Amino acid sequence: MLGYLSEDAMSLVRLLGFTTLGCGCVVGRYREVATNREITYVEEKGKTCSSHGHRRNHTIAAERPASSSPLGFTLASKAS
Repeated sequence: MLGYLSEDAMSLVRLLGFTTLGCGCVVGRYREVATNREITYVEEKGKTCSSHGHRRNHTIAAERPASSSPLGFTLASKAS
């Protein structure tokens, strides 16, 4: 378990895994032990990443996509 600063207090978190986003940033997914909330931190900013929201050691919203697709592909068509 690791400790990360959340707002004004430290919280214990458990590492769930790492992911590389389409922009090149490496993010770590953690679960906060006390609240069971999932948190995503930018571990390393990608060299070509243009997102101002991707800052090293800061959280990002897991459900909000980055400026480029995090999975490396885009939606080609919409359901009718």
